[in-house]
Amino acid sequence: MKSGDTMRRDTLRFVLAAVHNEEVARRGDLDDAAVREVLTKQAKMRRDSIEAFRGGKREDLATKEEAELAVIQDYLPAQLDEAAVREIAARVIAQTGASGKKDMGKVMTAMRAEIADRADGKIVARIVGDLLS
Repeated sequence: MKSGDTMRRDTLRFVLAAVHNEEVARRGDLDDAAVREVLTKQAKMRRDSIEAFRGGKREDLATKEEAELAVIQDYLPAQLDEAAVREIAARVIAQTGASGKKDMGKVMTAMRAEIADRADGKIVARIVGDLLS
């Protein structure tokens, strides 16, 4: 607050409100994993908004959402790049014995356990789909 960074201040207030709302919904304090889950949901909301604003030719709002996403990502674990996701997906496919698109659900379940919140689900699904094709 002292630095005058209103974007960061407002974003953190919004995230803290989301954490508080989740605590009220669960009727108790959240552990670290639950807070990460809330942060991940907030980041996903920002990514979806950026995509929608770009589709609607609202670059000003997309830029604002990108700035908020950057603030939220400071509090999340580092994201895996596509090469790392592809490597993990290949290993999981070999472990599960998946052979085609019909096994995508089994692979995605194992990938969620392996990657948790370190990669965007859309990217993971795209890579797994490519590898199973």
